[in-house]
Amino acid sequence: MVILVLNCGSSSIKYQVIDMNDSSSALLAKGLVERIGLPEGDLTHKPVSKTNLEIHQPIPDHTVGISLVMKALTDAEHGVIASLDEIRAVGHRVAHGGEFFPVSCLVDEDAKEKIRSLCAIAPLHNPASLQGIEAIDNVLPGVPQVTVFDTSFHQTIPAENYMFALPYEYYEKYRVRKYGFHGTSHKYVAKAGAELAGLDIENSKIITCHIGNGGSVTAVLNGKSYDTSMGFSPLDGLVMGTRCGNVDASAITYIGAKEGMSFAELDTMMNKKSGVLGLSDVSSDMRDIDKAYDEGNERAILARDMYYGRVKKFVGQYAAEMGGVDLIVFTGGVGENSKELRESVCSNMEFLGLEFDREANNVRGEDKILSTPSSKVKVAVVATNEELVIATDTYNLVK
Repeated sequence: MVILVLNCGSSSIKYQVIDMNDSSSALLAKGLVERIGLPEGDLTHKPVSKTNLEIHQPIPDHTVGISLVMKALTDAEHGVIASLDEIRAVGHRVAHGGEFFPVSCLVDEDAKEKIRSLCAIAPLHNPASLQGIEAIDNVLPGVPQVTVFDTSFHQTIPAENYMFALPYEYYEKYRVRKYGFHGTSHKYVAKAGAELAGLDIENSKIITCHIGNGGSVTAVLNGKSYDTSMGFSPLDGLVMGTRCGNVDASAITYIGAKEGMSFAELDTMMNKKSGVLGLSDVSSDMRDIDKAYDEGNERAILARDMYYGRVKKFVGQYAAEMGGVDLIVFTGGVGENSKELRESVCSNMEFLGLEFDREANNVRGEDKILSTPSSKVKVAVVATNEELVIATDTYNLVK
């Protein structure tokens, strides 16, 4: 079954085409549509075993973007399918499923309405996902669609970990609680990491660290999410590229009062002007922070130390919550590529029974165990594959 996997952002579309069956999967192509709605848009199409294709033209909306993807997939020179009839299903990554969607689901009008009702909580992500769903309705009418939610994996978190100590009426009225994100990635790397380490995931204590421009840490107890660092929105938890993470709410109201800032301005400040960008005034990209760090930039040093340190704090917290840890997994753009991050988080952890192998840690782009053979706590780096999870859920629901 040929499945198209879509991850729609407000001005972008990431996609993969995967051929699935009961026992295996094969990537046929992947690509990216960028700068949707701007005067000049871009499509980069990367088919397996064929030459890449780039298109530069105005892409006014997601329907046009997806139409260009379909042309690329069936292109005589760069395509991977003979006709669009070969696409049997489409799987969508959706950021926020609230309490409506503990598992992935087939798209119908009720599902669309529930996703739409959560746009106020996820204003950057859910509207884009809806645009992707509606664009497929136009371009591939009648093809079944499946939504896979970033929040679903975290619906197993117990109430004592997802509730806030606010008046209970706000949970009853507005469902204000921790939801968590990156669930598709945490689910995948926990399973893959357990297999790599030789653990039975259903009898294990695993901490997964999805670290990139956005990041989160999750406690995975016996294969299920038990706690996670992101909260009601993706703002909470770690220091990120432009997000502040954990902060005393009174500090925010104090700044707002002093600066005469509106709620919207405070939201923008916390989500888009904070994190390592706000601390360093250098960049939101950790590659730039690393360069400035090596050059001795004091604020870049502070930003990176805080970025690394917050990950370590959550690892310690979740080890305490679960009564120990068997495996720590690193993934995401920074987690997979920064040996400095992994070493910083795993240093001075001998009290947990963790013996880190610094020589093994000198690795990029490879799934690998990073702890010594005698270490009681295993450490691994695993490349995430959210698209494969989406394709698998889509296949299982549609077949």
